Amino acid sequence: METLIFDCDGVLVDSEVIAEATLVEQLREWLPDLQPDTLLRNALGMTTENILRHLEQLSAHKLPADALPRIDLAIETRLARDLKAIAGVTETLGQLDLPLAIVSNSSRRRVLGSLGTTGLDVWLGSAPLFTAEQVPLPKPDPGVYRLAARELGCKPEDCLVIEDSVSGVSAASAAGMTVIGFYGASHIGAGHEQRLLDAGAWRVMPRMSGLDVLIEEWRASRPTVE
Repeated sequence: METLIFDCDGVLVDSEVIAEATLVEQLREWLPDLQPDTLLRNALGMTTENILRHLEQLSAHKLPADALPRIDLAIETRLARDLKAIAGVTETLGQLDLPLAIVSNSSRRRVLGSLGTTGLDVWLGSAPLFTAEQVPLPKPDPGVYRLAARELGCKPEDCLVIEDSVSGVSAASAAGMTVIGFYGASHIGAGHEQRLLDAGAWRVMPRMSGLDVLIEEWRASRPTVE
């Protein structure tokens, strides 16, 4: 069964720019010997916990013991106030004729909150949701995508995935799925589309309005079952 799988942050909702700004603001206080705005560009798609652990290792300073819950609360507060859906995603969802699912490195609570804040729960509220909380390792490990395929009853080769990060593209590709790299969110810098291709993306797109064309191209390229 052909299935379309979306990442959430940076694909369905324009959340990464909000999360990054919140992290930069707080980390400048906690880890003053680092330049977090530069370092975070290489952390796209990582969990907040792994980002904090990685940056602490680079610093001569230590994070507060409650750094993760404090950061998560600050991010979620800003998301509830400022979060918007990716431009064109609502119109695109209304045109799709494939079963849909979501696979995210964020927590289930944050994904559901993001869908509710942006109104995307109207389209995706009943879509199966899989998060890094359900597997031992987050993306770029392929475990969460393999879990999704098993639970959905799909072969990996029947899944088309939309991802915005190198870690996400790497995870879905390693799980045997076809990946479209999306680089239209606010936080994406120059040259990111090439990084997505280098990570294994089959195609890349800067706008959601082009998704229907790529879906048809993917379907046309698939082997015909006798």
